[in-house]
Amino acid sequence: MADDFAKAVEDGLKLSKRLYFGRDRAVSPPKPLPSMEKSASAEPYMPTAPMVYAVIHDPKIVDNPDIPSYQPHVHGRCDPPALIPLQMNRVDLEVDCYLDTAFIRVSGIWRVHCVMGSKSCDCRIAIPMGEQGSILGVEVEVLRKSYSTQLIAIEDDKDVEKGVRPENGGFLKPHILTLTIPQIDGGSNLSIKLCWSQKLSYCDGQFSLKVPFKFPEYVTPTIKKIPKKERIHLNVNAGTGTEVLCKTTSHPLKQLRRDVGKLGYSYEAEVLKWSSTDFTFSYSVSASHIFGGVLLQSPSSNDVDQREMFCVYLFPGSQQSRKVFRKEVVFVVDISGSMQGKPLEDTKAALSTALSKLDQEDSFNIIGFNGETYLFSTSMELATKETVERASRWISINFIAGGSTDISVPLTKAVEMLTDTRGSIPIIFLVTDGAVEDDRRICDLMKSRLTNGGPICPRIYTFGIGSYCNHYFLRMLSTISRGQYDAAYDLDSIEFRMQKLFTRGLSVVLADITIDTLKDLDDFEMHPSRIPDLSSESPLTVSGRYQGRFPDTLKAKGVSRDLSSVVIELKTQNAKDIPLDRVFAKQQIDLLTAQAWFSEDKLLREKVAKMSVETGILSEYTSMVILETVEENNVTESSEKKASTQKIVDSKVSKTIHLQSLHIGFGDLIATAENIPPGYEGPKLPEVAEIFVKAASNCCSSLCNKCCCMCAISCCSKLNDQCVIVLTQLCTALACFGCFECCSSICCPGNDGN
Repeated sequence: MADDFAKAVEDGLKLSKRLYFGRDRAVSPPKPLPSMEKSASAEPYMPTAPMVYAVIHDPKIVDNPDIPSYQPHVHGRCDPPALIPLQMNRVDLEVDCYLDTAFIRVSGIWRVHCVMGSKSCDCRIAIPMGEQGSILGVEVEVLRKSYSTQLIAIEDDKDVEKGVRPENGGFLKPHILTLTIPQIDGGSNLSIKLCWSQKLSYCDGQFSLKVPFKFPEYVTPTIKKIPKKERIHLNVNAGTGTEVLCKTTSHPLKQLRRDVGKLGYSYEAEVLKWSSTDFTFSYSVSASHIFGGVLLQSPSSNDVDQREMFCVYLFPGSQQSRKVFRKEVVFVVDISGSMQGKPLEDTKAALSTALSKLDQEDSFNIIGFNGETYLFSTSMELATKETVERASRWISINFIAGGSTDISVPLTKAVEMLTDTRGSIPIIFLVTDGAVEDDRRICDLMKSRLTNGGPICPRIYTFGIGSYCNHYFLRMLSTISRGQYDAAYDLDSIEFRMQKLFTRGLSVVLADITIDTLKDLDDFEMHPSRIPDLSSESPLTVSGRYQGRFPDTLKAKGVSRDLSSVVIELKTQNAKDIPLDRVFAKQQIDLLTAQAWFSEDKLLREKVAKMSVETGILSEYTSMVILETVEENNVTESSEKKASTQKIVDSKVSKTIHLQSLHIGFGDLIATAENIPPGYEGPKLPEVAEIFVKAASNCCSSLCNKCCCMCAISCCSKLNDQCVIVLTQLCTALACFGCFECCSSICCPGNDGN
């Protein structure tokens, strides 16, 4: 899909050369990339900021709606349609950062500058999101119409799911969502508001934010007289009640306020060109020791759950005061046939990096699995330089993709290896791209073995690759064992995200964390139910609901590197300016979905659906629709004065546009059994009729240039008499419409005599 999208944008940029803007031109016409810059990837034409495109099926409608250019007539249609990037007249970026989550709002005005005023076209919105982005809503306003997204329960949507058109919207890439707004008139202005949430990255006491905000030059309005205003507004509320310091920023922000734990900045300017860099901002929330706190908040009147809300957070402190646990680690890696190529190569690279970071006092082992199980060693090995080098050689020899997927046997073997761990923290890293039939049985087995284990049971850190594995099974495994879960849905992010998970798991500074006082409340629910370990690489947050009187202070207890007990005092405070329900909505929905899958609890699924609809966070039990609202002007006469009239504007939903599934799903057993690699979309097999129509309609495309006389003669010499007669009649018919030169291209696609 990404390659098709990029090709459509490239075709759109070529079509936009037809536009004439007079002499008052601010920028030169868009140019396709030079041949040296072109590559097999689609990245040059992928959106790096919120974008809007005109969907062009008929190239005849491409023209300046203000100044007709009277370009030569164009025959045929664009199939697939071309995408012309629309010019943007204004953009506002608003960012609110709370704890480890950022809420992004982008507002802008785009103009359909490339379609005749008497014609209309669909407009496609592309929304690239940052770290673990999740779409919250889209609003579009155009003359007498408005559009907005809404989540509905799947039960209400099951009858129309089969008839959904893919072009209505969906994920172009795991972090890029597209939506199509139908039939916008040429010359119209679209006022669009986009909202999403994303995670802040954390390193050495410093939070970092990166928002896609890099606009290509060709979205800058071509007319010099049009003002171009760019505005950025940033709010930071760390929630810690400690000093927060700005470290870096990509744009010239002006500080508006600075309070304890809070920052405020803004930027506004008339610009010649839109932002050519992503918006980045970093700030520090650091201390020399582990510290934390508790935030409390009452629910709103519209909340489906009227229990009080709480959040417990812990920060790891500076590097100088941290002591990381000694580790015993088993890497359990899927080497089935579907891991062939980039998934396995990136996994091997991330694994080699993780091995190099082990201390010599740590011990490790490696298990590769498909239908069989392959052990690096029959026992745990100390991570000496020689052993790590031997392990790297073993990986290069034995990690060859092939076979089926069986997780139960290697995972059980890994747990057995770590049963008698003493004086260290046992860790299992499970990496897979496939689904298995016995996933619930595996969870039951691990739950019985790990929760009844010794003082420190093995932690299972799970990593899913692609969309065919059951990510909720992996999330449930990690929750049961106090581990953590991560995933790479995009092949390009496998090594980066896997390294982050490995680093996080290998940097534990506080384990077996408990908060005993919470059990004394009348009603108590916490997510995750078992508190994970605190890593030096990331803060720890847990959230939930309660009833009763919350104590003024809490004590968090844990175990340090030397297995001594650590007690941290946590003070409670009311979170007046932090929307806890929104900040932790995605975390709670994901964890509850995993629990609903594991327990097969229908009531829990309904609860997740209600939370999803209320918070706007996508879930497995809701789907997204676009509501079209039309404004109608009703003129009524006053009862006192017949001459006077009153105009009343009524709004009503006239159309509901359903989008294709945006869900992750619960794994694909068939794709796993057939060893289909992650990201594989399958070959495109157009019907014979489609080949004929496309060849005859794209008269001005590059298809005709690919057909030479010898190719046509060689191909036609293999045809039988009946086929020659049909082709002759078809060519005669096409000649009546001035398209005779395209007939030879009909024979080119196959070139095999069929």
